[in-house]
Amino acid sequence: MNILHISASPRGAQAASRALSNQVVARLLARHPGASVTLRELAGGEDGDDSTALPHIDAGYALALSSAANEPGVDGAQLRSDGLIEELVRADIVVIGTPMHNLTVPSTLKSWIDHVVRINRTMRPTPEGKVGNLHDRPVYLALASGGWRTGERARQPDFLEPYLRAILAMIGLKDVTVFSAEGLALGAEREAEGRARASAEVGRHFGA
Repeated sequence: MNILHISASPRGAQAASRALSNQVVARLLARHPGASVTLRELAGGEDGDDSTALPHIDAGYALALSSAANEPGVDGAQLRSDGLIEELVRADIVVIGTPMHNLTVPSTLKSWIDHVVRINRTMRPTPEGKVGNLHDRPVYLALASGGWRTGERARQPDFLEPYLRAILAMIGLKDVTVFSAEGLALGAEREAEGRARASAEVGRHFGA
């Protein structure tokens, strides 16, 4: 059993989305004690070293995708794409912890998406639209937002969850479960409420 843990927040271990995704991973390890976990910190290392941060795609990658061959890469972003896709393919379960940035995904997560959503590799075009090439598996989204993005208290559009559901489905990942910590920038009381509500969602899903 392989668990791929994607953490997108630039705050690293201090992020609410990271804390929530850690809870999900802990629950999964309780169910599958022998599972291995691969942690992919998209914004860099926890010690503030950003040398391991995932770069954005480059010109060579864009040119390769526009060619008919779309062969495996030899350097640059295309080679990184190959590695990230293989990492995703090997995962039996995917956990993605991410904050909402400006109504949608942070650029760190968008970079990972641009590397793994790849024509004729993880998805293919058909007359009916794009179809995923990956076999489905459980994906858990641990989302954090400063305001309320769902329910009657929401006062802003939500392009985070709908986008993630759509782009993951495009590569074949449709078994998606969402846990959401909201209202985290609305004062200490609201932050505590949002974190507690999200933790309770995780508890209800996985059971006592």
